[in-house]
Amino acid sequence: MVLHLPMHTEILPPEEGEPEGCVQCQEGRKLVLFVTGKCHWGCDYCPLSENRRETPDMFANERRCSTWEEVIEEGHAMKATGTGITGGDPMLDAERSVEAIKQLKQAFGEEHHIHLYTSIPFKLEWVEKLATAGLDELRFHLLDGTTKQYEEVIHAANDAGINVGIELPCEPDKENSLFELLEQLEQLPVQFLNLNELEITTGNQENMDVRGFNLSSGLSAAAEGSFELGVRLKEAAKDKSFHLKFCTASYKDAGQLRARFRRRAEATLRPYEILSEDDTILLGAIPTEPEDARDDMLELQETLQIRSSWLRYDAIARRIEMPLSVAEDLAEVLSVPVQMVEVHPTHDRLEVSIVHLNGSSVSQH
Repeated sequence: MVLHLPMHTEILPPEEGEPEGCVQCQEGRKLVLFVTGKCHWGCDYCPLSENRRETPDMFANERRCSTWEEVIEEGHAMKATGTGITGGDPMLDAERSVEAIKQLKQAFGEEHHIHLYTSIPFKLEWVEKLATAGLDELRFHLLDGTTKQYEEVIHAANDAGINVGIELPCEPDKENSLFELLEQLEQLPVQFLNLNELEITTGNQENMDVRGFNLSSGLSAAAEGSFELGVRLKEAAKDKSFHLKFCTASYKDAGQLRARFRRRAEATLRPYEILSEDDTILLGAIPTEPEDARDDMLELQETLQIRSSWLRYDAIARRIEMPLSVAEDLAEVLSVPVQMVEVHPTHDRLEVSIVHLNGSSVSQH
């Protein structure tokens, strides 16, 4: 299966009042730090993949990390200007979340913008710890859809200088409670309400079927009715004291994710690689065993008269990598396999496809 993200690459201009965390995220400038898979709430719409549910492992973007050095390295690899701390629920490992903020601020500077998501109306002692560490923005997911159990911590976080907002999925069957929430938020020092178009994924499909939700179209993972409700809520909130942002499924998955992929690719692109229109990386390659690699690379360099930086041996993939244009020329004269390789610009450089340039075989992932 070839994974191509939809062609939704336009970066929308910020709306007036939009939180800084959202501005940076949609421009692909935010590192996504998954601090823990722990979560006790069992929300039936949770899209989290099975390999991350309840895991104690950290992930910086798509990279599994065991040290803060690895997290920081991934931040540098994409030239991150901020970080979104997520999970699971980060406040179920509050010590690690506070340490993450400290480590990121130390590595990237106080201007590095950090926001954190949680569903927990946590004890007020943690507000001071988060604020002292340097948290810029706190986003609450309301477990019961109301603000009642969160009001004390919202006031405390606001008093501590942390911007506070609410972030929820826009569930089509929760119309009444969502409109009631608009009135509740008017009474609190909340800067924003983010509503995400509800998505149907492999992780929540059975639960969504039970609730009677269908896909809105064959081109999106969005649940039918979520978009229409989000539009009505945004209209109703236009004169409120807080900003309401509605983030569609296609833009969240294709616009923001691809912007982050593109930013990472541009920062880490090797001299012989090019960025495709799909924000994947393209390169040429010749499969080569390790014992032959050195001699073959020397022969290619001398014959083609190209710089050594344009050739690299990948010992794991067992191939000599080169510019795609060079591989296309070699494919016309060599009998050995010559390939076009397409990879995602992630830490593990997940292969999307391999096309044999001097044959008809195509390997797809």
